[in-house]
Amino acid sequence: MRNLPRAELPTDEPLILASGSPRRAQLLTAAGYDYSVQVASDEAECGMCSRETAPEMVARYAYRKAADIATKVDTGLIIAADTVASCLGQILGKPHDQDHAETTLRLLSGRKHDVYTGVCVWSVKHEMCVVDVVRTELKMQKLTEQMLEDYLDSMLWEGKAGAFGYQDGNDWLQVIGDGSVSNVVGLPMERLSELLENFLEVAETVTTGSSDPPG
Repeated sequence: MRNLPRAELPTDEPLILASGSPRRAQLLTAAGYDYSVQVASDEAECGMCSRETAPEMVARYAYRKAADIATKVDTGLIIAADTVASCLGQILGKPHDQDHAETTLRLLSGRKHDVYTGVCVWSVKHEMCVVDVVRTELKMQKLTEQMLEDYLDSMLWEGKAGAFGYQDGNDWLQVIGDGSVSNVVGLPMERLSELLENFLEVAETVTTGSSDPPG
């Protein structure tokens, strides 16, 4: 992706990406950020609440990922994110296996759906963080059996919320309106830039160890 926005960092701390996602790393690199990677523990994504909405879930998971890394470093400006798709009231995370991917893609086929990414920026030095959620609406064209089979065989669905990757170049996926494409890939770079630019004004004091985001 080209022409991604880049903001000046609000603190003098080293930037840390709390994610092992190669797509999020590619977005930060393409925007020109200098950063290191520290992957949050699996426990940061445990404990989905039965009544939780997709925006609430990604906000909480992004916060918990950042909080996890904050306990492991002495200093750092941490960026954490979590992405899911949502269709017909169902939250669609990463597929467990090919059968799960097929079920997910059949649900999305021919339908509009939403992709939500929760983003958390956390300053260890200042003990402050901000959490926000970005929504992008998409439409997937009706998949033929051959299209479905080819994509499942490609294994490109692995590790991707909703069992698809917009960046894979599929012409059967379309962003509706002026929605953020980088959000669909896994990190809304436009909103991240705004959060960094306004961090010291909008961030709230946090207590390390809390499982829920402030506010």
